[in-house]
Amino acid sequence: MAGPNHAGGPGARPADAGAAAGLSIVVPVFNEAQGLVNLHGRLAECARAITAKRGLHCEIVYVDDGSTDATYTVAAQLPASGVDVQIVALSRNFGKEAALLAGLDHARFGAVVFIDGDGQHPPALIETLVGHWLDDNYDVVFAAKEHRENEPISRRIGVKAFYALINWGARQRIPEDASDFRLLSPRAAAALRQMPERNRFFKGLASWIGFRQMRVDYSPDERAHGTTSWDARALLGLSVEALTSFSVAPLRLASLLGFLLAFTALVFGAWMLVEAFVNERQVPGYPSLIVGLMVIGGVQLLMIGIMGEYIGKILSEIKARPNYFVAEHTLHCAARAEGDAARTAAE
Repeated sequence: MAGPNHAGGPGARPADAGAAAGLSIVVPVFNEAQGLVNLHGRLAECARAITAKRGLHCEIVYVDDGSTDATYTVAAQLPASGVDVQIVALSRNFGKEAALLAGLDHARFGAVVFIDGDGQHPPALIETLVGHWLDDNYDVVFAAKEHRENEPISRRIGVKAFYALINWGARQRIPEDASDFRLLSPRAAAALRQMPERNRFFKGLASWIGFRQMRVDYSPDERAHGTTSWDARALLGLSVEALTSFSVAPLRLASLLGFLLAFTALVFGAWMLVEAFVNERQVPGYPSLIVGLMVIGGVQLLMIGIMGEYIGKILSEIKARPNYFVAEHTLHCAARAEGDAARTAAE
């Protein structure tokens, strides 16, 4: 079955009136074969409860981001028990941001919930998010960690530094503890589909679109299977990508650093003049010269590196390559799950 916008172009399928009556639960997965059956059972139970209580037709969209284990095989065999199931397998690992976009592009209903595939986001909270959307008229309802006491102090400091930098001078602040676990109303999801950029930061874009937004605190569950792929190196890379794709704060920081360095050099030069002509003392030149050259050289290289990151982003946007390609797409409809309900296409 040919799904919408398989090359990942922006705004391929705006939400219509029929789609607005349903809810798509998007789950990006990467090497989650061990825990996928259990997660699907919890999500399907939650979807059936929402359908019974709210009358919303639901679907679950699994996006396999180039897994190297049996994730796609397991996902393709998941039952459509009271809920439609889509499985979208990307042609390789494009990264979580591309997987989230693929899920958004393939969502057949207006409202969209994004939830991680590692089982640490509690599926039972989806009903709470839906309630704030339907009952309280919020367009974006995001889940945020209520505390980080169980995380290392270095990671907590890094998180605070990252959000302080990315929110520096931002018109729309990104909540510090917000996760990708969030609900978008039909109009919020339609707005997010209109974002044309290739270098994406989902949390930032979901905050930038505005509308009425609400925070819901939660405690993440323990990971039942496997280990996370987000080590220190991956988190650092993600932070650099997020900063340079969503914020100009690094450029501002480089400008501020250059100003401070110039100011320091001016003060140091004035001090040397005072020492030489007023106090008639000889100022040692060699050590100060070497240190000054090293500091200036290091700052210049840092600034060049920051500008290089942004130039690379500009080049990526100009090339306008698709964010992802779909290798396999399977749809199981709940209404005929017992019969010939699966359609598969290689794209």
